[in-house]
Amino acid sequence: MKRILILGASGFIGNALYKELCSYFDTYGTYHTANDFFESNHQFHHFDMETENIEILLENLRPDVIISSLRGDFDAQIVTHFSIINHIIKHDSKLIFISSANVFDAFTNYPSYEYDKTLSQSIYGRFKIKIENALLRLPNHQYNIVRLPMVFGKTSPRIKQIKTIIDLGEPLEVFPNVVINATEILKVTQQIHYIINRNRQGVFHLGSTDLVHQRDFIADVCEEMGYENPLFKNVYDSNYDRFLAVLPKDNKLPKNLQITISQVVEASTKA
Repeated sequence: MKRILILGASGFIGNALYKELCSYFDTYGTYHTANDFFESNHQFHHFDMETENIEILLENLRPDVIISSLRGDFDAQIVTHFSIINHIIKHDSKLIFISSANVFDAFTNYPSYEYDKTLSQSIYGRFKIKIENALLRLPNHQYNIVRLPMVFGKTSPRIKQIKTIIDLGEPLEVFPNVVINATEILKVTQQIHYIINRNRQGVFHLGSTDLVHQRDFIADVCEEMGYENPLFKNVYDSNYDRFLAVLPKDNKLPKNLQITISQVVEASTKA
């Protein structure tokens, strides 16, 4: 049985991955903030990347697959990921790195595919690119780069934020000229499960197969949650459509593991 370590398993994406994988693999996770559940669960280990070296935990667990869904200080993340890369080279194991559509946020005229050149204007995007570039130097079987667009779900931080803003009577900031794709957390966990099971290699774009204007998407989400006529603040940062979407071309998953925008809306809003 494969041994899997999920870094950031107390977060939204990491915890969903733990719940998906723990019945099928010998699965461990890390958490940062003290919590009775995590402290009492022997599959979870406390890890503070700003004060601790990940190498100690990796040597103790010797995972076959490491999934990184870490959040926090960018410099500390870079140091941690370079330590992970040294470990997987030494032990011939694998890192699945959860990256972002923001590695392409400098390109605005078209959606991006798996092996397009990355270029970012944001600090967040450039940080993700630095780790991606280090992984791309490894043998293919030792890494997956999984790029995600915005991730929704019934309990997602994005859905909670939308509800909070509307309930406070504040306007939701939306972008009528930004074309996006999106995804839903349970589908993401199934997709990563498939990648592990089939030993798939390389870069994956795990967004919806279709695109939508960001304002229209948020309006559909609000409508499905039962909010009538929510307040919108339209933000125009361009006179033309600007794309921030990641689509698959080389590494496509089976049909049953693909998702559409309408399915993202439904899965994120149904009771």
